[in-house]
Order: sequence, then structure tokens, then C-alpha cells
Amino acid sequence: MGLTVEDVLCEDLLMDAEVVTSESLIGKKKVQWISVIELPVENFVRKNEIVLTTAIGCKDDPEQFIKFVKDVIESKAAALMIALGRFIYDIPKEVMAMAEENDFVIIVLPWEIRFANIVETVMMQLTDAESQDRKRSERIQQELLNLILAERDLNDILTFIQDEMEAAVFLSDRFGNLFDKDLYNEKVQQQWKQKVVNGKIPRQQTVQSNNDPLIQKFDLIEGKQSLLQIPILQVSGEPQGYLFVMLPEDEVTETFLTTNRIHIIEHAATTIALWLSKRNAIEETKIRLRSDFVDELAKGYFQSHEEAASRAGLLGYELYHEYVCIVGFAENMERMFERRIQEAHTFDSWKKSMHRYIEEEIIYAATTLERQWLLTRNEDVFLIYLQVEHQTDHEYATDFLDMIDRRLQNLLPEIEMVWGLGKRVKQFSDYHISYQQARTALKIGYRKDKRRTWYDQTGLDRILLNLYEFDDMWEMMKNTITPLINYEAERQMDLIGTFTAFHQYRGNVSQTARSLHLHRQSLLYRLRKIESLTGLSLNNSDHLFLLELCLKTWRIGNEDINASYSPK
Repeated sequence: MGLTVEDVLCEDLLMDAEVVTSESLIGKKKVQWISVIELPVENFVRKNEIVLTTAIGCKDDPEQFIKFVKDVIESKAAALMIALGRFIYDIPKEVMAMAEENDFVIIVLPWEIRFANIVETVMMQLTDAESQDRKRSERIQQELLNLILAERDLNDILTFIQDEMEAAVFLSDRFGNLFDKDLYNEKVQQQWKQKVVNGKIPRQQTVQSNNDPLIQKFDLIEGKQSLLQIPILQVSGEPQGYLFVMLPEDEVTETFLTTNRIHIIEHAATTIALWLSKRNAIEETKIRLRSDFVDELAKGYFQSHEEAASRAGLLGYELYHEYVCIVGFAENMERMFERRIQEAHTFDSWKKSMHRYIEEEIIYAATTLERQWLLTRNEDVFLIYLQVEHQTDHEYATDFLDMIDRRLQNLLPEIEMVWGLGKRVKQFSDYHISYQQARTALKIGYRKDKRRTWYDQTGLDRILLNLYEFDDMWEMMKNTITPLINYEAERQMDLIGTFTAFHQYRGNVSQTARSLHLHRQSLLYRLRKIESLTGLSLNNSDHLFLLELCLKTWRIGNEDINASYSPK
């Protein structure tokens, strides 16, 4: 696991050496080199280096010696070995205090020990340690390769890496979604999802100051227990996923990343890249085939039930149940992204990750309720066929959607799901019909600001939607609604809202004025303005009906929702 100062001091040559400061740390101080240095230090000492000195330039000059030791400490050397008896006879108290304060190891040597012998001994130790590290690295590489050749699953590979690293590891796709969740309990999974949602995982690659090409690819995600993020690269050089190593509590990267652990990470990244390449090819094909099947089923592309059932069986789906079609999409994603996500992330990559989590919650709810499901997604819209049995469509879909919304509320509290539901699928042709119904219900519900809308509750709205398509209705709305809209824009006076309240209170002027917090005369002025702009009398029941019909038709058909929802 690398050479330490303690290992060096175990040599017979140094049996008379005495550690005078920070003795408890000698087992943690890594040694990568040894050199003999006299004044000046400048940049001749590097990190993790044992420095040998006689302090020849500091004779009879305590201040110069203090500065010399300070420079060695600041160079992050592993230890300072000082030969006593010619130029320095004892270590000043100020130097001892400074070393203790900086957790720095000072070792005093008898003058008789030759520096050349010490250098030779330490270099031999370093060579032996390097040989052992190389053998250990080769063993790990071979064992990981054997796991791949034996076609072992990801769980076995990650468990082996965890044991060798002596630290927890996580593997995610390039959006931060965990692979092989069986390794982690529900609490860990939820905490991980929250980090992804908040944009903490994965981190955008940052520039590292370390010269090691592998370590330059590491990214530290700081927290109660920090994570090292290592990209799993494709042939193109783009990450296809990330390996995360959780540092033990109170452990810093410099001490944790031993030579052995760096080798493990290097071999693990290569092995996982091979495994993911194979797995992704299989999974992406499977997901695409299942998604295409559900899409074709919904759009009525199959000629017969037998043809569809045959395809379904090959993909692990069953069509021998009654289903109800549900479509839905998530609102407020852009606003949530702007509030929570670091600027290093793109909205598209974050949104794909969120869609993945929503799909997981849909599958979780269906599995928990022990019901068959068919699922696909067209752009931002989820399309689900949920198996129903003895309960009504409303009862069973309510349980299902309640579970999804409840779990998403914990993960994505700012996201609101909008759902549209069709009627029950009782025969093969109903798959397409139920899908069309669900789309219509979703459109209507969205425009009326409803979270869930069942098709069989939209009778009046569907009539209004049909009316909206007629030229005569367009002309009528143009003559009645357009003047009101234009006047509102010019004078900032809510005439449409005024009429809605007036109609709600059945023409009662006093109640309408109170509800709108208006003076009676102000309300009467607005009502007369509505009559003059539309050419309709509010005292005429037929005119009232016509104005209400135009307003309802305009509202249900004219509001643009394409920016948030574009059904396929």
C-alpha cells in the first residue's frame, strides 16, 4: 500500500534514529523519494519526499535554521532527517513547536550514519514497494478480466472493487442514474436521487492541477462523505457513465488515493467500460423495441390481435388483460432546473435524468400494486397502459396515480404531473381508442388547470372542442371575444373576468360587486362596456347564453399549451 516513514525507520541502519515530533503520524506519511538538501530549499524539495540534512548553512544561526525547516514543511515533505553533532547539536524549541503545529515529522540521526547508505536503503525499499504495487496491480487487472470473461454480472464486479478499495462504490449512467440498485437500500437510493435532482451528481469535469493523467480525470464532490467521480469513457472519449468512490469519513483525497487504489480505479474504469458497452447495446435495443411496440399499439398500427400478442410475448408484455390508457407529463421542469441546477449542467441532460426517475416511479407503483403495465415515452409525454381488474377504472387509476404523485413529491416537490385517462380496453381496437381518449382528456385537463382528467367526465368540453373547429363558431367568437380582449389589453380592465363573475352570481349586481371588490357604479360601467363591445344585451337570456358559449369555447380551444405539452 506504499512506503511510509515508519517502514523506513524499521531498517537496521536507522535503529538509533529518534523521532522528535509528530511520532504518531509516521505510519501515515507516504514516502515517494529521498534526497539530501542544504540551504536554500526553494523548489528542490517535492511532496512526500524524505529530506536529509546536516544544516551546514545554519551553524550558529537559529533564525536561519527555523526558516530552513519552515521551507521544508511548506514543501509538504514526508519528513526531515537531521544529522546532529557537527553543525546542529539539538533542535530548538521553536522548531519543535512549529513542526508539531503543522503535523510534521522531524527525525534526528547520529552523525556517524552516512547519508549515502540511507539513500541506498530507502531507494531499495521504494523499488521493492513499486514491484509489489505492480504485482498487486497485475493481479487486480487479471481478476477483473476473469469476471468479464466469465460473464459475471455487475453486482459481482462492483463488490470486488469495493472490497479492494475498502470503500463504497457507486456506478451511474452519464445522467447520474444508478446501475444495479440491488447493492443499495431504499434510503441510499433516495438520497442519491436527491443529489441528482439538485445537480450535485454528476459533476461537470473540472481542470485538475495534478500531473497524473488518470488523476486529472477525477472530480471531488465534497460533502459529509466526499465522493470521487471517475468518468467511464467510450471509444469516442465521451463518458458513458461514472464510477463514484465514497471516501471514509474524515479522509482526505491525498491520503486515500494510494498508488494501489489509483491502479484499482484505473483497471475498474476499463473493466466497467467493457461491461457497459455490452450491456448498453443489449438494453438500448430492448428498451427501443418495447417502446416502439407500445407506441405502435397505441396508434393502431397492428392489423390483428394475434399479431400484436405475438410481438408482446417476445418482449415480455401480456395483452390478455383489461387495461386503461394513461398519458401524462411533468410541469415546471424548466423552472425547477433554473432554481436548483448548477450552470455546468445542460437542461436537456438533466431533463433526461428526471424522465428516467419518473419512469422508475411509474414502474414501482405498477409493481407494488401487482398489475401488468406497458410503458413508453414520446418526447415529454408518458404513455402507460395499466392493468385493471374488478375495481372501476377511476378507483384503480387513482390508487396508481396517488402512489406516483406521493413518491415524486418527495423527490421532485416542485414538479406537478398532469394526467389524462381514457376508458377501459375491453377489446383489441380499444387500445387505440383509449389512447386517443387519454390524449383528449389530457389536453382538456391541462387547459382547465386540472391535475387529472378522465375522458368520461369531459362530455361538455369535447362538444366545445368540436364547436371550436367550425367556421361559424370562429366568426361568432371573433365578433364577441376579440373586442373584449383588445379593450382589456388597452385599458387593463378585466371585462372577461367581470362577465364570468356576473354570470356566476346569476346577474346579481351586489354579489358580483362584492366578489370583485368593486363599487356598484364601477361594475355597472363595466357591464355596459361589455354590451357595447359585443353588441349583446346582458338582460337577454339568449344573448347571455351565446356570450357564455363563446367564452367557454374560446377558453377550451384557444389556449396554447404547445410550449409544455406536444402530444404525439
